[in-house]
Amino acid sequence: MNHFGTKEIETARLLLRRFVNEDAKAMYDNWASDDQVTKYLTWPSHTDVSMTQSSVKNWVEGYEDASQYKWAITLKGNPGEVIGDISVVAISEHRQECEIGYVLGHKFWSQGYMGEAMKAVSHYLLIEADFNRVEALHDVANPASGKVMQKAGLQYEGTHRQYSLNNTGLVDSARYAILKEDLIKEFTKK
Repeated sequence: MNHFGTKEIETARLLLRRFVNEDAKAMYDNWASDDQVTKYLTWPSHTDVSMTQSSVKNWVEGYEDASQYKWAITLKGNPGEVIGDISVVAISEHRQECEIGYVLGHKFWSQGYMGEAMKAVSHYLLIEADFNRVEALHDVANPASGKVMQKAGLQYEGTHRQYSLNNTGLVDSARYAILKEDLIKEFTKK
């Protein structure tokens, strides 16, 4: 694998970039303080912007590590306002795989933004960073997240009973993945 860290990625409508400390207020307003958004996440809603500032500060400092992959999701027309984030939440060097996690402010839901970001990040991780496998999990009670994974080209692999713990408790998790060979097959069809 070739760890290059978080490089800027541009899609048709989005600019995925590194977080900067000034993103904390928009992150707090757009998703970190919203119980509707954090319902299926593993961390609780932030009750004060200082919690968000601390998280963003840690991420910014973490960019020194080339194996940290953490993107702020922004709209091309307004790259100064973060609307969500997408990141690698686990890496297995031995298996050459990583797991992606993501979150998006609810006023930006159902517009295809997360599928667009997920597809771009998956391709970056498989081609540029040279992972063999990219996977993602979602609480089965949150099927919209599974639709994002499917739109990004990940394939459903199964459900693990009581596998994850999130803000709703111990939950069943559906697993999706894409392999480098899946991506190569997609490109050779075109």
